[in-house]
Amino acid sequence: MSPMRHDGEGRPQFAHSWESLVERQIREAMADGAFDNLPHQGEPIPIEDDGSDMALAHHVLRQAGFAPGWIATDAEIRTLLTRRDAVLARARRAGPPVRDRDRREIDAIVREVNALVLRLEHEAPTVREHRPRLDIAAELAALEAASDAPSEP
Repeated sequence: MSPMRHDGEGRPQFAHSWESLVERQIREAMADGAFDNLPHQGEPIPIEDDGSDMALAHHVLRQAGFAPGWIATDAEIRTLLTRRDAVLARARRAGPPVRDRDRREIDAIVREVNALVLRLEHEAPTVREHRPRLDIAAELAALEAASDAPSEP
């Protein structure tokens, strides 16, 4: 037979459980002042509601310095799109003809973006976070157009 336990209020505990251990640790931490002077004490925690059911979870992750996988994937896509824009700007400055190096780089960027868009479609909680795939022909045409455009002063 196990020894008689008492909770923080002095009531007898007949069965031991993980919950009683956690409750005791919280009670001891409160008594030691571990929860004093926390931000938003006594107020509702402000949450940037993104409209999803996971708003609170995303807020907690953000506060802890983590991001859901789909947010990291979207950030990778944005980085690649910035690289694409830099290639277009370089082609605009260089003028015609378009370099093979730029074509290869645009092709590689489009392939990477499209692979990440596919991953994003599986990771994102709703279709609102999806991104369109890039069309290689349209991107190469944009590269040609950028090269033919008058260079910016």
